[in-house]
Amino acid sequence: MIDKILNSKVLIIAIVVGFAIAFIWYLLKQPTNDLVASLPGMDNRPKSLGENDSVIIGEFFERFNEIDETTSGSWPRFRGNEFDNISKDTISIAENWPVGGPPIIWQIDLGEGHAGPAIHKGKVYVLDYDEEIRADALRVFSFKTGEELWRRWYEVLIKRNHGMSRSIPTVTDDVVLTLGPRCHIMCSNTETGELLWSMDLIRDYGAELPQWYTAQCPLIDDDIAVIAIGGKNLAVGVNISTGEIVWETPNPDNWKMSHSSVFATTFHGKKTYVYLAVGGIVGISGEGDDIGKILWKTSAWDPTVVATSPVFTNNNEIIVTTGYGAGGARVKIFKTETGFEAILVEKHSPKNGLSSEQQTPILAGEFLWTINPKDAGALRNQLACYHVSDLINPVWTSGKENRYGLGPYLLIDDKMFLLNDDSELFLYKITNNKSAMLLAQHKIFEKGVDAWGPMAYIDGYLILRDSRRMVSIYVGL
Repeated sequence: MIDKILNSKVLIIAIVVGFAIAFIWYLLKQPTNDLVASLPGMDNRPKSLGENDSVIIGEFFERFNEIDETTSGSWPRFRGNEFDNISKDTISIAENWPVGGPPIIWQIDLGEGHAGPAIHKGKVYVLDYDEEIRADALRVFSFKTGEELWRRWYEVLIKRNHGMSRSIPTVTDDVVLTLGPRCHIMCSNTETGELLWSMDLIRDYGAELPQWYTAQCPLIDDDIAVIAIGGKNLAVGVNISTGEIVWETPNPDNWKMSHSSVFATTFHGKKTYVYLAVGGIVGISGEGDDIGKILWKTSAWDPTVVATSPVFTNNNEIIVTTGYGAGGARVKIFKTETGFEAILVEKHSPKNGLSSEQQTPILAGEFLWTINPKDAGALRNQLACYHVSDLINPVWTSGKENRYGLGPYLLIDDKMFLLNDDSELFLYKITNNKSAMLLAQHKIFEKGVDAWGPMAYIDGYLILRDSRRMVSIYVGL
């Protein structure tokens, strides 16, 4: 009995000593030194993705060839010349395609992404991501042959996040302006590729990287680049020749950068830059002594994810849409004795009215064309047309047998080109602006995936892409 008691005491002492030794080792080792706080938006991302200081924007340049050619048309930015995704080209469009589809003029490989092209003076501009060297690359190609002419690039680490590249360059006769996936602004000479100036919106302005990276397409208005930030400033105006900050818009509500792009319009005779931020909708003065100042704002419509841009009607209204259950809304801008006021006059779910998840609807005359999102009930993924006065009841739909995804669409005269997720191209003929008849369809890439990048069109040539390839096809007569 005594032996059992002694043995129990020895065992207890041994356990206590063991715990004491382990605790002392724990204090000396201090394993918590290696722990890092979990930061919002940084989950599952390499540490280097949060370090913008090491990026030297526009550091490298390569020239491959020169061309002496031009084009009569131009598609110099997101949604074309007039920001409406409608071409005014006078070349007739073929209503029938050969068995093999419209002829492919050239094809090039790209890094994974959804960045669409801009076209100006015989050149095609694309902000690509080169996965081999891990770099954002402004790549410039011959419009006629697809031959690469030059590229300006800089090293930056990007991981796959539903694609990598997303935004479209803006091109003028003098400069080409890009906004990279991690908020890097690069302005280069259109012809020579010379780097003129750059900005890092995260490092310089405290911008917060949007989910799935930046998709905003920069706006050039006259000689000013208008860039939405959502950091310590809501937006800035930058001289495109010098990079000098011309004006800054405060951000007292701490609204965040969305995937939407800034557009310019006029309300009650006042030029206004409109931005759909994460937090609300804002109108910023685009002229006069108060340029850069907030004219009006509203948080009555503030979805957490916004990819589309605003659509403006002719009666001082904005029509806004997005996916993820938020649907659509109508906001009216009123002129008051002291300034302006934005009032939400209509709001509906995607099941109850016009909506769009990724592509901005097209306003043609008094009719709006959209592809309703996947959560739109019976109208999910259908091409639909609505009169601008009634966003609830469509005047025409493509029907349940003709459903599409997140792909782009544009109008050329009375023809609509539409690309679905799997890179199948559809040609519709529009009648009286409010109904459509399917004329032709053809799968551009046999194994096309995520063909979401906006298309561009000039001179009878349509340039489009899937997640890894871009082609030029001839669709004229």
